[in-house]
Amino acid sequence: MRIIEPGRTCWRVAETSRASVLIDGAEYFRRLDAALRNARRSIVIIGWDFDGRIRLRPDLPGSPELGDLLRSLVEANPDLTVRILIWSVAVLHAPGAPLPLILGAEWQDHPRIDLRLDGRHPIYGAHHQKIVTIDGSMAFVGGIDLTVGRWDTPEHKVDDPLRLTPEGKPHEAVHDLQMALDGEGARAITALARQRWKVATGEILPAEPQTSDPWPDDLTPDFRDIPVAIARTAPAWGELRGVEECAELTYRAIDEARQSIYIEAQYLTAGPVGRHLAESLQRPQGPEIVVVATCFSAGWLEQWIMGRNRDRLVRRLKRADRYGRLRVFCPVVPDGETSRLLLVHAKLMLVDDRFIRVGSSNLNNRSIGLDTECDIGIEATDAATQATIRHLRHTLLGEHLGCAPAAVAAAEGSEQSPLRAIAELNRGLRGLRPMDDMPIEGPVRPIFGTSILDPKRPFEPLWFLRKKRAGKARRTDSRTPTPRRRRSAGRMQSAT
Repeated sequence: MRIIEPGRTCWRVAETSRASVLIDGAEYFRRLDAALRNARRSIVIIGWDFDGRIRLRPDLPGSPELGDLLRSLVEANPDLTVRILIWSVAVLHAPGAPLPLILGAEWQDHPRIDLRLDGRHPIYGAHHQKIVTIDGSMAFVGGIDLTVGRWDTPEHKVDDPLRLTPEGKPHEAVHDLQMALDGEGARAITALARQRWKVATGEILPAEPQTSDPWPDDLTPDFRDIPVAIARTAPAWGELRGVEECAELTYRAIDEARQSIYIEAQYLTAGPVGRHLAESLQRPQGPEIVVVATCFSAGWLEQWIMGRNRDRLVRRLKRADRYGRLRVFCPVVPDGETSRLLLVHAKLMLVDDRFIRVGSSNLNNRSIGLDTECDIGIEATDAATQATIRHLRHTLLGEHLGCAPAAVAAAEGSEQSPLRAIAELNRGLRGLRPMDDMPIEGPVRPIFGTSILDPKRPFEPLWFLRKKRAGKARRTDSRTPTPRRRRSAGRMQSAT
């Protein structure tokens, strides 16, 4: 069975001329800086957080802050508009500076720069997509917001002098991913961004003619002339229908894996994901499963919900791992003569040499049907695409193990076994430390409060009133002749 299925595991499939996986924030920010400077008509930024004080190119002396860069671009080009839409609760919850989002900043004082806070979301729901579109011709999608604490290089040096907050203070090393794409894929992402803007503001953005090519000249595509799947998550809220394509894409990818599943995840707590992984582990001929995840949490609440539920899900998977095919790791980087844990903010899944998914959706409950998310999926149909996906696995494992992709490829051997490569190469201060060394005995069910603090779908305080009304309507229908039941069935059919 194919993993990508429009209408089930994705919203649509679009032919894309070029697509590249950008590994870590420094690479993404460098490519974004070049693409923004090529913009001719429109820049649309959709995010969980935004801070105009960050610098996309801290490696270049005198590089401007992001807000000043956007201002200079619209001043130099009378046809260019910049629109920015950010989750409203970011002013309280996210790491960026809140006052510029609420009161504005000097760089925003221009008629063709429009920054809005998106308050159209259910209680406790987050707008979590991380999207940038340029002229409707190029798009960036992934896990990296344009905010504080996202820039880093693949070396993840503990003392990197460039990894600083706008206040000049060091921030922790972080591993993340973003994807760049053009062609019909970029146009589809642009349509998604326009739809999001309309839901949040009620305004319809003009469609942009694709007359420019913002793609950076020195960015060599990983993929060429390939169909890409765009998967979404959106909550069922008010008049809006719920969408759970990202979760369905994840489930299908796990179920279809035959040789290996490689996951990079900030969180690992979603019960349905755990169920699909456990079923895979119980198959006699199932795939190896390697998870590279964050081992620490920011604050007591995240530790309580995400940390403890992660441990319980890992314990559940260990019990299912009857054939010894599971390993869960935390990446570490050198810190003098010891090692320090690395924050994993990536949301990635690689299945065999067949499939890659990069996006914003985490493997936690709220990414299933509460937050808005956007993922990109590519399924290989030829040997060249398979080789590219395989090389990406080698590159990512090589980054975490501190060695070249070729060394990972050699260590995997003819069996293409990530577990074999890790066992052979995981011997330095930079490497992967096992997270699954906890005792197999202990609780596996989610902790108390999970349904409130990490819900799968919107929390509706008045659900009991709607349930009562729905029950009354069903009782009324049961007393009504057949024609009304047929109309009800028709409504259900039209909604599927």
